[in-house]
Amino acid sequence: MSATGSSFSCAGVTKVVGAPILVTGGAGYLGSTLVHLLLEAGYSVRVLDSLRYGGESLLGAWTHPRFELLVADVRDEAAVRCAVQGIGTVVHLAAVVGDPACAREPDEAMTTNVDGSELLLRACMRSEVRRFIFASTCSNYGQPLAPTVAMGEESPLRPVSLYAETKVQFESSLLNSITSSAMSATVLRFASLFGVSRRMRFDLTLNEFALAMVVQKHLVVFGEQAWRPHLHVYDAACAICKVLAVRESTAGQIYNVGDNNQNHQKIYLLDVLRRYVPDAEVEFTSSRQDQRNYCVRFDKIQNELGFRATRNVDSGARELVHLLRSGAIRQPEAVWYRN
Repeated sequence: MSATGSSFSCAGVTKVVGAPILVTGGAGYLGSTLVHLLLEAGYSVRVLDSLRYGGESLLGAWTHPRFELLVADVRDEAAVRCAVQGIGTVVHLAAVVGDPACAREPDEAMTTNVDGSELLLRACMRSEVRRFIFASTCSNYGQPLAPTVAMGEESPLRPVSLYAETKVQFESSLLNSITSSAMSATVLRFASLFGVSRRMRFDLTLNEFALAMVVQKHLVVFGEQAWRPHLHVYDAACAICKVLAVRESTAGQIYNVGDNNQNHQKIYLLDVLRRYVPDAEVEFTSSRQDQRNYCVRFDKIQNELGFRATRNVDSGARELVHLLRSGAIRQPEAVWYRN
């Protein structure tokens, strides 16, 4: 969407007292959780989002005096220039997220995740934005030679999907660009997210398993022995807040974001959910393939920033099952709950 669809004119973007934080993709699964945490913490927040999946996730922030919304695409140069005016820090979440979504729309993924990110970065440097925090992914590790050897930030990147390739590409561009800029940048490689969010998604592994088992009573699982790190969406938002609380020590740094205790095989997620949905039928198949198989080490963010996850797969499974059984979401299988 163009800048003409924004909730304010470009001339009015400085109406909030103090330099706001710009959150791109702020209406999304992680973004909407983060926006509410930032407002609660006393930050002023401006959101840039195309609202491809609607803006209902931001209704709780709508009347907040320190909240602004610009409805526009991160690839819209005029809108991006407008969005960064008066901004001190950018948290860049906007992207075509996930392997399936990027595989379905590869051109959209490239122009959004790479070209749109580059456009935003250039606008930030021109506007003398002080900090740029980029949401990347642990999927960058892809298929290491030894899946059970936990990958650290220094480990080789072996992306096996277009989604991860776009993240790796912009990571490199961002960190190379700031060497000649006063702006600091931090890269956050998030574990696989799960849990309830204001913009709910049921295409994430644990969320998808819960939906199939509770609603459909039938789950098809492939690659059940594959390893993956996991993190509740609330904890992911808290990790961003941890980074925001400091600046100098995070400049130019990459952090894996997750918890060492939450590297799990898919079969473990299934076993946890079976405690709450014992009557669901589970079928294993080899007809689908996902080459990702990795564990990740999270010592750096724990030791340097004091981050620890407060929620785990078990508590996430309980909340997902409770949500699905409550009837609070009337059509959980609808397409707008999937990217």
